[in-house]
Amino acid sequence: MRILAEIDWLQARGWRLLLACQPGSGILAHAPRVRVPVTPLSMRSPWDVIALARLCALIRRERVELVHTHSSVDGWLGGMAARLAGVPVVRSRHVSIPIRRRWNPVYSLLADRIVASGEAIRRILIDAGVRGSKVVAFPAGVDLTRFSPGPACAPVRRELGLIGPVIGSVAMFRGSKGHAELLEAFARLEGLFPEAALLLVGDGTRRLSLEELAKARGVGDRVVFTGFRDDVPELLRTMDCFVLASTRTEGVPQSLLQAMAVGCPVVATAVGGIPELVQHGVNGLLVPPGDPAALAAAIRTLLTEPARAREMAEQGRALVRSRFSHTHAVECLERLYRELMAR
Repeated sequence: MRILAEIDWLQARGWRLLLACQPGSGILAHAPRVRVPVTPLSMRSPWDVIALARLCALIRRERVELVHTHSSVDGWLGGMAARLAGVPVVRSRHVSIPIRRRWNPVYSLLADRIVASGEAIRRILIDAGVRGSKVVAFPAGVDLTRFSPGPACAPVRRELGLIGPVIGSVAMFRGSKGHAELLEAFARLEGLFPEAALLLVGDGTRRLSLEELAKARGVGDRVVFTGFRDDVPELLRTMDCFVLASTRTEGVPQSLLQAMAVGCPVVATAVGGIPELVQHGVNGLLVPPGDPAALAAAIRTLLTEPARAREMAEQGRALVRSRFSHTHAVECLERLYRELMAR
């Protein structure tokens, strides 16, 4: 979603973009919304010679002047194809997973610049031996025209059967996002907030196991699994408290910035780039990762101290407006592209 948003913003500024991606991928399914020309291209491994040849041909045929890669296999194949075609490469690093030290061809040889989504990720890259001058840090921007404060969306509440307070999260269902810990924290709050609902927005491979866990903890009837949704701003405005319970790795999470932008009070774990956003007690509450008791206590604070929660939410909104607007992000990306293309 970040890639598609950046494509949309850049196209609006006059850039011509092309998207090459795996057949059957999520980004391919959602690409029509930004009307970008798409080439479905199977990339089976970093050494897929056929995919490499097809990428080289695409770059030359379309006169591509810069290649931007985002993940593992495309980092290798897109980087090599760009090198063979003689065009510069930008590589994005979105997560705080440690990388192999010293020799990292994707970063040292197959990228002219690396965009880290936060300072914590930039430091991981430098500590692994990537030259500091190659790494720039700026997170995804938030479209403040879409993610703005507003009243709770009554149609969404009716659709999802929400009656009392709503604790929510927007994240892919994978182990590092801490959904199990969040479910445990929610179960601990049952006696205090019997009408509260836990709204889990997103999808992924762990959804079924999490649904079973919710039933096992006795809160299955009060946890709403929405699946993938396009109306994230409306869902965030429906929440009384937003929680991101990541346990192992995190960049500068877009959903957290979006929640702050709409004025929703936030609880998050001190993982990856999150402490770059959340200053504990000022614009949100930070808790240790993997600690359901601490999560429950922080959620209880926000729900029982509404004045304090509103004050922190306003500070969060101010932070996003000043540093994390989509205009700022796309201007940083444009400057980087123009610098490399000018060479």
